[in-house]
Amino acid sequence: MSDAVVITETKTLPFSFTLPVVGAAGAFFGLFVGTAQGSGLLGIVIGFALCAGLAWLALAVAGTEHEKAVRWGCIALFLVVGFLIGALPGLVLGGLFGWFIGWFIYWVGRGRYRMFLPPYLTGGQVLWHYAFRVICGAIFVFLITPILVVMPLSFNAENFFTFTPEMLSFDPDGYSLRHYRDFFNSPDWQQALRNSLMIAPVSTLLAVGFGTLAAIGLSQPHVPFRQAIMAILISPMIVPLIISAAGMYFFYSRIGLQGTYLGVVLAHAALGIPFVIITVTATLVGFDRSLTRAAANMGANPVTTFFRVQMPLILPGVISGGLFAFITSFDEVVVVLFVGSANQQTLPWQMFTGLREQISPTILAVATILVMISIALLTTVELLRRRSERLRGLSPG
Repeated sequence: MSDAVVITETKTLPFSFTLPVVGAAGAFFGLFVGTAQGSGLLGIVIGFALCAGLAWLALAVAGTEHEKAVRWGCIALFLVVGFLIGALPGLVLGGLFGWFIGWFIYWVGRGRYRMFLPPYLTGGQVLWHYAFRVICGAIFVFLITPILVVMPLSFNAENFFTFTPEMLSFDPDGYSLRHYRDFFNSPDWQQALRNSLMIAPVSTLLAVGFGTLAAIGLSQPHVPFRQAIMAILISPMIVPLIISAAGMYFFYSRIGLQGTYLGVVLAHAALGIPFVIITVTATLVGFDRSLTRAAANMGANPVTTFFRVQMPLILPGVISGGLFAFITSFDEVVVVLFVGSANQQTLPWQMFTGLREQISPTILAVATILVMISIALLTTVELLRRRSERLRGLSPG
């Protein structure tokens, strides 16, 4: 990866531009602080005035030759302010904001935001360049915040779903592993874990087997009605789960599969097959079919050709689809509520039951464990995706 090249020279911009922008950033953060203290409007005003004043002092008095000292001064100032307002948590947040505002003042005031952008871009184009990234970041924060809240709450020493004063003050007595111990020592939770670990792998194997064969078959140009068949096979991803679950319930009850492990496994396999089909089909897009023809010319039968030639090249897509199918089965709750019975109660079902009947913070510990498993699997998927691109020559090694 090459280093970024500076293509636009920096210069000190007018205060009429810098001070409102830096002040707006201070007002944004001041809104949250002021709201927490009982007056959001006062927080906006103080945040705007404080940060705009710091920007003037940094650029008009200190200049760029004392930039490092200014940054450390901002960190020290907001460390003190944060500690006075919110004790230890405020100290941490204040230090982070002090680092940000010290960097932001010079980034805006010296025009460094244009350093790596073409000089011919208009102000509106530059604004959209960064606004787009801010919007994406805000969406990411919105999606990730519930996870960031659940994970520390799982270490709560009390039976609460909220942060206790001890947790907010980072008192070690406010944290405990009791909810994790409850999970590993509870017969109900352990039975649900065993069911999930038994159902998910089997349904994943079925989904991978059928999905891979379907993807390979549908990739052949001579197969009639390929698009229609593909639409039917991936319909479980599109149709609302409640409809699929209701349909499976009525169908399985007629053939005696409702309330059985086999019925739950087949239902989860049906939900996982579309993920396998999509990932394997995407891998087959860059597959060189002359390799299979060459293997056939050398005397290899179709089975040998598949396992010795085709499978090694599409393996990243197969594994990626299998991981998605496993996550789908391991986290699914709607279908198993319809198709399963009390004997097939999985972890998500147990969590749903716990929320509805007996609210226990153990759910937070289980949710954290599931998040960690999902992160590990999705990281593996991303690594396999990059490996697949390298094998197909779509990205540099």
